[in-house]
Parts: sequence; C-alpha cells; structure tokens
Amino acid sequence: MINVFSFTCDSQSHNRTCFELGSLFSKLLSSQTQRKMAAGLLLLVCAVAVLYSAEAQDSYNGLPEIYKKGVDLAMQQLSTHARVQQHYRFLKTVGKLETEGGFGMRYFYHHFHLKPTRCPKGTTETDPQRCPYRNDRPLMDCAVCYKTSGEQIEAQPNPYVHCIQKPRFTEEMKKAREDHYKKMVYHSGAPTLLAVKA
Repeated sequence: MINVFSFTCDSQSHNRTCFELGSLFSKLLSSQTQRKMAAGLLLLVCAVAVLYSAEAQDSYNGLPEIYKKGVDLAMQQLSTHARVQQHYRFLKTVGKLETEGGFGMRYFYHHFHLKPTRCPKGTTETDPQRCPYRNDRPLMDCAVCYKTSGEQIEAQPNPYVHCIQKPRFTEEMKKAREDHYKKMVYHSGAPTLLAVKA
C-alpha cells in the first residue's frame, strides 16, 4: 500500500490513479499556496495604499494654516471649473517660497500637486480629505501666490492661482508662475522695505 496524503492506494491495481490524485492534490496545494500568497500580496498592496492615503492626509494636515488656505483657494477655483468633474485632494508640496514684506506682510508661493478622487465635485462628505484617490486620471499641478497680513490672505493684490494637468505642464509655465510671484513681491514694495531694514 502507498499512502499519498490522505489517499490509500493498492500498489498493483490503482497505482497510476493514486499518483494522478496525488499530483492533483499537490497542484491544488500549490494552487492554494499561490492563492494564499496572492491574498497576502493583495493585503500588502492594500496596506500600502492605506498608508499612502494616510500620508497624503498627514501631508495636508501637516501644512501650516497659511499654506492650507492657499491649497483650499486652488481647490475652490478648481471646483468652479465646468470641465472638472471630481473632487481633488492635496498630494504633496513641490516647492515653496516666502518673502517677508515688513509691517506683518508676507508673500507666499506654493507649488503643489493635487490628485483626483472618486468623490464628485462639490462632495458633501464631511471631511472631503477622506475621498479615495483615482489612479486613472492625471495629477493636477498647481501654484498659488498671495499676500498675507497676519494669517489672512489679502484681497489686493489679487491672489494668483494656476492649475493644469501635470502632463500638460511645461517649464515655460513654471517660469511664468515664478515670475508672477517675483512681480507681486516687487510691485508691492517688499524689496524696498527690506532694503531700508538692511
């Protein structure tokens, strides 16, 4: 008698059938192992996605309030655009510039990425930051420039908001954004005030 796993076979009459059953059981076992490994891999991918989402949430929550106001300004402007159909969430900061203007005035330039979510534009979710990301749409590349007094964005000069899908973003656009910031600071007299302080 040959015992193949839980199958008992007579070695003379059913030897071939036993080995086929044993082979099938081995394949099932390896198939089960593969399923377990696939399930483990899926669990790992889901855990990474949750951590990635939490990291993005933390990156927005980790921004100073004055930078959050600039991000919110860009998201408000996006939500009024007719071609935008989904809600966006802050993903990461690409770059920041800050200039002290004197008398409590400061100028900010914040370059960042927004990622589309599965929530529709104008979502009523109490915390829109909880909307899950979509991976089938491009990132939105945004820059905001604004002047603040204390912790409030000033109406003059008008805050500058520019967002475009990342694949369409060019170096010329990047230069135009930075030039806009420099002009805003220069026209507001900040260099003069800083020169007098020095």
